[in-house]
Amino acid sequence: MIIPVILAGGSGTRLWPMSRELFPKHLLRLTGSYTMFQQTLLRLEAVAAAAAPLVICNQQHYYPVARQMHELDLQPSAMILEPVGKNTAPAVAVASIKALSVDPEARILVLPADHLIGDVPAFGRAVAAADAYAQQGYLITFGVIPDAPETGYGYIRKGRPLDEAPTGQESAPAYAIDQFAEKPDRPTAEKYLASGRYCWNSGMFLFRAADVYSELSRFAPEIVSACRSSWDRAGFQEDALLLDSGAFERCPADSIDYAVMEKTEKGGMIPFEAQWSDLGSWAAMWETGQKDADGNVIAGQVMAREVKNSLVFSGPRLIAVLGLSDCVVVDTADALLVADRQRAQDVKAVASALKTENRREAICHATRFAKWGTCTEISQDARSRIRRICLDASRGLEFTSPWHGTLHWTVVSGRGRMEANGVSRLMENRQSVEIPPKSRVRAENAEADPLVLIEVCVPGDLPEHLCPDPDK
Repeated sequence: MIIPVILAGGSGTRLWPMSRELFPKHLLRLTGSYTMFQQTLLRLEAVAAAAAPLVICNQQHYYPVARQMHELDLQPSAMILEPVGKNTAPAVAVASIKALSVDPEARILVLPADHLIGDVPAFGRAVAAADAYAQQGYLITFGVIPDAPETGYGYIRKGRPLDEAPTGQESAPAYAIDQFAEKPDRPTAEKYLASGRYCWNSGMFLFRAADVYSELSRFAPEIVSACRSSWDRAGFQEDALLLDSGAFERCPADSIDYAVMEKTEKGGMIPFEAQWSDLGSWAAMWETGQKDADGNVIAGQVMAREVKNSLVFSGPRLIAVLGLSDCVVVDTADALLVADRQRAQDVKAVASALKTENRREAICHATRFAKWGTCTEISQDARSRIRRICLDASRGLEFTSPWHGTLHWTVVSGRGRMEANGVSRLMENRQSVEIPPKSRVRAENAEADPLVLIEVCVPGDLPEHLCPDPDK
């Protein structure tokens, strides 16, 4: 049995302002109608004998991740929530514990949720090839055959061919791993490409759960101990398993590459070509995007005149771009990025500086996700704050209104019931209600369609009362 393990963590800060800490890049629709997370789930159809996926994500991403699986009508085998991010080695350790509880011979296919793979059948063939070696006890990683001297990826140098795979092997043999190399400078990357011995490190793996758990216990016992403790003390958040925060926070942070793959004698690499990219920057988005006659990648409402070799993404409003070359312009509801395309890797520093300054734009979008639906910030000043509240079907929310402010709700669409201080009333399209300060409020949508409200809070310079974080 192959259990796909989808690592839906990370922040993707190089794709700011679209990717943010509470809504990272794998949850974005960057390359089509499906998000990158959804594309990762859908390409599992190419993996023969794959079980339902195991999804591991940060606790604060639970609701958008669960919502996107629901959109696909997909039920995971399990969903595990990490209280804090600790890199990939602890995630693999927890996934191994879970897989071994299901099947002692289970193999786990570890896939980041934020990769683009254009040739899905080739991906399926690479997994089939890797599985033949994993069943012999090898810990297999996937190396992407490079077609350019890329400086944004780590590299793997292949060694001798591994022992011949069992009959039925579908692709080129696997190789021993000679060396993991960090992201190189341009001259070094050119040497790697010319040698023909290096592949890009894709961050995807396939191994038996028992084998990787054994190697983790050997090389990173502190990680295994903390993960086992957090597993044994885990609780639940709705349908997901929530790892114990005290034990997990004590876990060392490390990647599976450093913790195991660079040390084990059982490592191997399957080279493959599948039009792969980790879309790690806006420059990578431009490289992989569909270009017009002037070399531009454009999405949304954009008017471009005398613009060449640029990426322009608009948000909810029109963008006009004139006389630019080799630029990145990305607009969202609350932030705009304009950058030289060659400086795309430096966007991470901008996001980090915004976080240091405690700017909300580094953490979350104007739209926030909660278990009951979404809340979108429209405008805010000292006199008023305006929000759009959307309650999903059969969902409700409950809160206490601000102590020093009055709320005004107007129904835009849908039908629901609101209760304030014990007085209940039906709310329908175009109806409004005023909610006094310090009121205990409950709103409920009992219909199949969303209930959409516009909320005006007067005055507006108040602490957030409705959705201070997406878990409430």
